[in-house]
Amino acid sequence: MSKLNIAIPSKGRLKEKSEDWLRASGFKLTQKGGGRGYAAELSGLPDANVMLLSAREIAEELIRGNLHIGVTGQDLVHDLSADVERDVLVIKRLGFGGADVVVAVPAAWLDVDTMADLEAAGALFRERHGRRMRVATKYLRLTRRFFANKSVGEYRLIESAGATEAAPAAGTAEVIVDITSTGATLKANGLKILSDGVILKSQAALIGSRRANWDASAQAVLRHLLEGVEAASSARTLSRIEPSGPIPEDIASRLGLTILAAGGALCLTKNTSNVCRELVTHGLGPVAVTTVNHVFGYDSDVASKIIASLSQTA
Repeated sequence: MSKLNIAIPSKGRLKEKSEDWLRASGFKLTQKGGGRGYAAELSGLPDANVMLLSAREIAEELIRGNLHIGVTGQDLVHDLSADVERDVLVIKRLGFGGADVVVAVPAAWLDVDTMADLEAAGALFRERHGRRMRVATKYLRLTRRFFANKSVGEYRLIESAGATEAAPAAGTAEVIVDITSTGATLKANGLKILSDGVILKSQAALIGSRRANWDASAQAVLRHLLEGVEAASSARTLSRIEPSGPIPEDIASRLGLTILAAGGALCLTKNTSNVCRELVTHGLGPVAVTTVNHVFGYDSDVASKIIASLSQTA
């Protein structure tokens, strides 16, 4: 019986946000060996082998099939994989760790606003300097794809090992491709983003490997995890209402309520006020409203679809 191999980022805000997301889904993470340990466990998911790795390592291991699932940036899997759809599946975008992969040039290049302008500037640069314009980046594959798609060929890539945004000022490159959340760091370094230079809008995501060994036991553990995730996700949109008497089926149907066998009903939170007022007019007041943390089975086919998509290519 194999375990589900899962990894989350080992440090920083990505680690904190990943832990918060897992905890909200009913799975609390505990590091083994204290705060410096790189192994962990998830309460409620005993058959998972949990590792703490860098976001880049997680992307690499997902692509190789050594991890079943992991939390990492979409930018990394898109850059490291030669064929993203073949290698991985984005199971769920998590709403944190947002950053865009962009093409930026010196703000002083007033005549360069688009990728087409950049190609023209590259041709002029080579004519004047006898060499190709340099583009510094950590995202080599993403940059090559994007530049080819935009018909830009007058450049050569320089792999960035440090602070990419400093490359033009340091004289090691003329153009950069880097990630940015607000653009403030680029602006502080005298750079601007080209108007059509957004390569990828990235965020942290729960990503599954299509290359991993998805045997029955690994699938079962993933289903357990996904059902918890979807139960928490469903709960965020729902409230429980408890009127003073049974809700007639015709009223429940018209108001879009899900009647609970134990009493009361589930209602879309955004509709709660209107629903409660209408129930009161039908003599069912007072109506109590409570929040819910998890609703299992509300969207139960999600896990099955994801598992089928992952395992059919394994």
